[in-house]
Amino acid sequence: MKKITIVGAGRVGETTAQILAETELCREIALFDVREDVPEGVALDILQSAPFFKFDGVIHGSNDPRILQDSDLVIITAGFPRQPGMSRADVLESNVRIIDQVTDHMLAYAPNALVLVVSNPVDTLTYRVAQRTGWGRARVFGQAGVLDASRMASFIAQETGFSTRDITTLVLGGHGDTMVPVTRFCTINGVPIAHFLSEERIAAIVERTRKGGAEILALRKNSSAYDAPGAAVATMVDAIVNYRRRVLPCVALLDGEYGERDLAMGVPCILSAHGIESIVELELNAAEHADFAQSAQAVRADIERLRDLS
Repeated sequence: MKKITIVGAGRVGETTAQILAETELCREIALFDVREDVPEGVALDILQSAPFFKFDGVIHGSNDPRILQDSDLVIITAGFPRQPGMSRADVLESNVRIIDQVTDHMLAYAPNALVLVVSNPVDTLTYRVAQRTGWGRARVFGQAGVLDASRMASFIAQETGFSTRDITTLVLGGHGDTMVPVTRFCTINGVPIAHFLSEERIAAIVERTRKGGAEILALRKNSSAYDAPGAAVATMVDAIVNYRRRVLPCVALLDGEYGERDLAMGVPCILSAHGIESIVELELNAAEHADFAQSAQAVRADIERLRDLS
């Protein structure tokens, strides 16, 4: 991959750019932001860390959307962050206008790019980008489940004392309070977490996972999370750039999978250089299916609001 453009030079965008630069996942990293001089400043700051982290490459920023020209991948982090007490859906009206403008820039300058949406509410905005571009789900997808699964894994590690390297978790559904951590598929080096934790402790971890972003927002007070989200985005980019064909929970357009269609939400996907190759459809039990359907209903409600805003 020759060029990745990150739209939004805020904290998530900057952290993502720093990680991508350090790991040399791309030769050219571009930052686009409408705030005057901000993307140039972020790019220059990251570039000056190169001697410490021993990376090479081109990193530059601009307020001109033409910087998106010939991007192989566009990562959208732009938007108004939520404030303490707000849900991700509360920023929908403000952020959809930004997303529409970004989408039009992509159509003009990067018509062949893959698109990774990070801005919230990510399920609804991923759907919006797909509808506005007309591009298929292979090319338009969102980041949520990778971050949510990481949060859950860190909570399990804190609870058990086991290494995070051995912990595998899976979170499906919308990126919000109705997300579906599927504990049946969560293991510690292949051993189900139920072997180590009581039902009560597992339930507490599930609830904390659902509130993971809000917990950080309440503690930081003036900022939502950005370190873990940046790392989650970099994990997805690594799967794409290095053609790893990883099974990762991504926000994907559904067309009958899991009994849902005409919406986008988190499901296990095979992610590679082609974007989303396919969706992995798991057999959910009755309780898991009911939770997934409830989460889908919440996402669908936001999509209906989206149509009202159009």
